[in-house]
Amino acid sequence: MAQKKMLQVLRGEALDTPPIWLMRQAGRYMAEYRAVRAKAGDFLTLCYTPDYATEVTLQPIRSFGFDASILFSDILVVPDGLGRKLWFETGEGPRLEPIQHESEIAALDIGAMQNKLAPVYETVSRLRAQLPEDVTLIGFCGAPWTVATYMIEGGGSKDHVMTRAFAYQNPKAFAHLIDVLVDASVEHLAAQIAAGAEVVQVFDSWSGALTSEGFRQWCIEPMAQIATRLRARAPHIPIIGFPKGAGTGLTDYAAGALVDAIGLDTAADLHWVTRNLPANMPVQGNLDPALLMSDSDTLLKAVHNIRSALRGRPYIFNLGHGIPQTADIDLVHLLVDAVRMPFSKLTAKAA
Repeated sequence: MAQKKMLQVLRGEALDTPPIWLMRQAGRYMAEYRAVRAKAGDFLTLCYTPDYATEVTLQPIRSFGFDASILFSDILVVPDGLGRKLWFETGEGPRLEPIQHESEIAALDIGAMQNKLAPVYETVSRLRAQLPEDVTLIGFCGAPWTVATYMIEGGGSKDHVMTRAFAYQNPKAFAHLIDVLVDASVEHLAAQIAAGAEVVQVFDSWSGALTSEGFRQWCIEPMAQIATRLRARAPHIPIIGFPKGAGTGLTDYAAGALVDAIGLDTAADLHWVTRNLPANMPVQGNLDPALLMSDSDTLLKAVHNIRSALRGRPYIFNLGHGIPQTADIDLVHLLVDAVRMPFSKLTAKAA
């Protein structure tokens, strides 16, 4: 069986050339993705049709040879599966019926979610059968706090003030919502693992909106519950947490979230990370996605800086957030080549 570099790193191995995959690596920057998206007609049909979702997940593997493939789906399929109406407005993003009362939380149905999301698990199964044997398959979900913000705000938000206010004004109801989302996350991830996912990642995209106490209560503690319960069912599956915007809270997250690896956003100072996170903890990240819209010299220097800062520890090369739809395809190819170069050769090219 071919070695899977992603799994080697998640077991704690420091490799001379790290594995690479990119968040949102299946997306609008690829012409072949846009063609399938147009055929599907709308985003949710793309997510819920295994033929389409499998195809767009495989496209970046064929084009760039990434070391890992992440299921094409969306974090908001969970509230959709729980019974909250979800739709996507062209040019504006996701919309949900906002939760306003505790009775709406009590009506969320995890049993119905499993049936609703069956096509997603079928996609995972197909991917595991079709991916090259050296490519790791990643499943994912959104973290309870982040998913809760969409459910209460009714969509995306710049400051998530309505969600924070709801948590302060209705602490028992908000705690109930988080508990339901912990349960749903465990079930959703476990179903992906049963279908063939080899790694799971939990995206806490809006963790940076919280106070330090809120971060502990609504990000770290729910993540620890998910990790503990998932390991009881699938002890061999590594768990990556991505608390975007956590800043210096990464030390508390590393100590308390019980994840196997941490995703680093673009703002993370890698020299601070090497000083403050456990040396044996794998990290993932954190190239600025905008560099894929720059030029080759600038990109090579940035890749060199990341590889230099993280040499000697287990790490996975990735972006600090999702790839932009205006990314230059040639620069994506160059990025993969640069990550796989011997470090001495990259040093010479970046000089």
